[in-house]
Amino acid sequence: MSATTAAATASTAKPLGMRVNGKQWHEPKKAFRPASGLTSYEKRAKERIAQAATKAKEKQMKEEKETERQARIKSIKEKRIAKEEKERYEKLAEKMHKKRVERLKRKEKRNKLLNS
Repeated sequence: MSATTAAATASTAKPLGMRVNGKQWHEPKKAFRPASGLTSYEKRAKERIAQAATKAKEKQMKEEKETERQARIKSIKEKRIAKEEKERYEKLAEKMHKKRVERLKRKEKRNKLLNS
Protein backbone atom coordinates (compact mmCIF):
# COMPACT_ATOMS: atom_id res chain seq x y z
CA MET A 1 0.00 0.00 0.00
CA SER A 2 2.64 2.50 1.04
CA ALA A 3 4.78 1.74 -2.01
CA THR A 4 1.95 2.64 -4.39
CA THR A 5 1.14 5.93 -2.61
CA ALA A 6 4.81 6.91 -2.59
CA ALA A 7 5.03 6.21 -6.32
CA ALA A 8 1.86 8.25 -6.95
CA THR A 9 3.16 11.28 -5.05
CA ALA A 10 6.51 11.06 -6.81
CA SER A 11 4.82 11.11 -10.21
CA THR A 12 2.66 14.17 -9.36
CA ALA A 13 5.49 16.18 -7.73
CA LYS A 14 8.02 15.97 -10.54
CA PRO A 15 11.13 18.10 -10.17
CA LEU A 16 11.01 21.25 -12.25
CA GLY A 17 14.75 21.96 -12.22
CA MET A 18 16.22 25.45 -12.03
CA ARG A 19 13.97 28.35 -12.96
CA VAL A 20 15.10 30.44 -15.88
CA ASN A 21 14.75 33.78 -14.09
CA GLY A 22 16.72 32.53 -11.06
CA LYS A 23 13.94 33.09 -8.48
CA GLN A 24 13.67 29.57 -7.10
CA TRP A 25 12.04 30.76 -3.86
CA HIS A 26 8.87 31.83 -5.67
CA GLU A 27 6.11 29.32 -6.23
CA PRO A 28 5.57 28.37 -9.83
CA LYS A 29 2.84 30.41 -11.46
CA LYS A 30 -0.41 28.83 -12.54
CA ALA A 31 -2.07 29.29 -15.90
CA PHE A 32 -4.06 32.54 -16.32
CA ARG A 33 -7.74 31.61 -16.57
CA PRO A 34 -9.92 34.73 -16.54
CA ALA A 35 -13.18 32.77 -16.80
CA SER A 36 -12.50 30.72 -13.66
CA GLY A 37 -13.73 33.46 -11.29
CA LEU A 38 -16.98 34.15 -13.14
CA THR A 39 -20.21 33.12 -11.48
CA SER A 40 -23.63 32.52 -12.90
CA TYR A 41 -26.27 35.25 -12.89
CA GLU A 42 -28.49 33.25 -10.54
CA LYS A 43 -25.70 32.94 -7.98
CA ARG A 44 -24.93 36.68 -8.17
CA ALA A 45 -28.64 37.52 -7.81
CA LYS A 46 -28.92 35.30 -4.72
CA GLU A 47 -25.86 36.97 -3.21
CA ARG A 48 -27.35 40.42 -3.85
CA ILE A 49 -30.61 39.42 -2.17
CA ALA A 50 -28.73 38.01 0.82
CA GLN A 51 -26.62 41.18 1.05
CA ALA A 52 -29.72 43.38 0.89
CA ALA A 53 -31.35 41.34 3.66
CA THR A 54 -28.29 41.70 5.90
CA LYS A 55 -28.11 45.45 5.24
CA ALA A 56 -31.79 45.83 6.12
CA LYS A 57 -31.27 43.87 9.34
CA GLU A 58 -28.23 46.01 10.23
CA LYS A 59 -30.20 49.19 9.58
CA GLN A 60 -33.08 47.97 11.75
CA MET A 61 -30.70 47.08 14.58
CA LYS A 62 -28.98 50.48 14.35
CA GLU A 63 -32.36 52.27 14.46
CA GLU A 64 -33.42 50.27 17.53
CA LYS A 65 -30.14 51.08 19.24
CA GLU A 66 -30.52 54.78 18.42
CA THR A 67 -34.10 54.90 19.74
CA GLU A 68 -32.97 53.27 22.99
CA ARG A 69 -30.15 55.80 23.24
CA GLN A 70 -32.52 58.72 22.62
CA ALA A 71 -34.93 57.36 25.26
CA ARG A 72 -32.08 57.17 27.79
CA ILE A 73 -31.02 60.74 26.98
CA LYS A 74 -34.60 61.98 27.29
CA SER A 75 -35.11 60.30 30.67
CA ILE A 76 -31.83 61.74 31.97
CA LYS A 77 -32.82 65.24 30.83
CA GLU A 78 -36.27 64.93 32.41
CA LYS A 79 -34.75 63.75 35.70
CA ARG A 80 -32.30 66.64 35.64
CA ILE A 81 -35.06 69.20 35.01
CA ALA A 82 -37.21 67.71 37.80
CA LYS A 83 -34.28 67.80 40.20
CA GLU A 84 -33.53 71.46 39.38
CA GLU A 85 -37.19 72.37 39.83
CA LYS A 86 -37.33 70.55 43.15
CA GLU A 87 -34.22 72.39 44.37
CA ARG A 88 -35.69 75.72 43.25
CA TYR A 89 -38.91 75.09 45.17
CA GLU A 90 -36.90 74.06 48.24
CA LYS A 91 -35.02 77.37 48.09
CA LEU A 92 -38.34 79.22 47.79
CA ALA A 93 -39.73 77.25 50.73
CA GLU A 94 -36.86 78.48 52.91
CA LYS A 95 -37.94 82.09 52.27
CA MET A 96 -41.72 81.75 51.91
CA HIS A 97 -44.54 79.91 53.58
CA LYS A 98 -45.17 76.30 52.52
CA LYS A 99 -48.72 76.92 51.26
CA ARG A 100 -47.63 79.88 49.15
CA VAL A 101 -44.93 77.75 47.47
CA GLU A 102 -47.51 75.08 46.66
CA ARG A 103 -49.79 77.73 45.13
CA LEU A 104 -46.88 78.91 42.98
CA LYS A 105 -46.25 75.31 41.89
CA ARG A 106 -49.85 74.87 40.78
CA LYS A 107 -49.83 78.22 38.99
CA GLU A 108 -46.61 77.41 37.13
CA LYS A 109 -47.95 73.98 36.19
CA ARG A 110 -51.05 75.60 34.67
CA ASN A 111 -48.89 78.06 32.74
CA LYS A 112 -46.72 75.22 31.42
CA LEU A 113 -49.78 73.34 30.20
CA LEU A 114 -51.15 76.47 28.50
CA ASN A 115 -47.84 77.34 26.81
CA SER A 116 -46.97 73.89 25.52
